[in-house]
Amino acid sequence: MSNGASHHEALVTWQRAEGEAFTDNRYSRRHAWRFDGGAEVAASSSPHAVRLPFSDPSAVDPEEAFVASLASCHMLWFLSIAAQRGFCVDSYQDAATGTMQKNAAGKVAITAVTLKPEVRFSGNRVPTSQELAEMHHEAHEQCFIANSVNSEIVCEPVMPQGPAD
Repeated sequence: MSNGASHHEALVTWQRAEGEAFTDNRYSRRHAWRFDGGAEVAASSSPHAVRLPFSDPSAVDPEEAFVASLASCHMLWFLSIAAQRGFCVDSYQDAATGTMQKNAAGKVAITAVTLKPEVRFSGNRVPTSQELAEMHHEAHEQCFIANSVNSEIVCEPVMPQGPAD
């Protein structure tokens, strides 16, 4: 692609169970996310949004995935920056959280994500607190997901060509 764009795909699938009601809003929200590398993740609405048993608390909900994608992107950039600066990272853990509430437009949204990275280093070169803060700042500035939070969302519905299975 001449403009440097790349595409990343996720296939989201849901199937109503045979005989399961639907129009009464009493259907399972469990579904699957399939990624281009072959990974499959069980997904569902959050039990905070849709009560049990229609949600599956053992599955990942979209809000959790959003928080995790921000934390993961930040971590990957941080690791790269630390390596480039000659710091040896032994472990990285982030107990990230997201806050859902009404935004300025009155819509329920994830209005804040707090990253809490705990990084352990080894070797004869350990960063100062200022160097650590600078690396986290740079990781945030480089994170594709953090830079995408205000991205355009386009919906292009596809009409099915035949009867449902």
